Amino acid sequence: MMPKTHPTSEPLSKQRLRLWLRFLKAQSSIEAEIRRRLRDQYGSTLPRFDVMSALARFPDGLKMSEISGLLKVSNGNVTGIVDRLTQDGLALRVAVPGDRRAQLVRLTPAGQSAFAELAQAHEAWLDEMLGGLGPDELDGFGELLDGVSEHLGEGGD
Repeated sequence: MMPKTHPTSEPLSKQRLRLWLRFLKAQSSIEAEIRRRLRDQYGSTLPRFDVMSALARFPDGLKMSEISGLLKVSNGNVTGIVDRLTQDGLALRVAVPGDRRAQLVRLTPAGQSAFAELAQAHEAWLDEMLGGLGPDELDGFGELLDGVSEHLGEGGD
């Protein structure tokens, strides 16, 4: 069976590949700019922001393995970041009742305040970077991405 083609007679597989490459290029550009701004304006990193974001969503705390699972990174990566957040007074480790080996990590009030500032800047940066997209385009793009996730069996947000 011949592959489906677009009126340009290019196979859909080639169009999908090109779309994927364009998507990666856009994502990489946005991520690089966010990394640069976090570093230059806040002396921070994207992984640190991601860990703080996870902790902000779970104020009762998370185990290290839970943070790793949420962020899809190794425990070793998370441990170093949590160590630095703790040293900076932005996070603390709390013993888990009934489990001597487990600890929960939580943001301190200073960590919550620092993250709120970072999150506000992060949102403003993305708003600026994606400012050329209107509500209809955002909705349409979101629906397209949800469709890809559903096709892959992951479901949408």
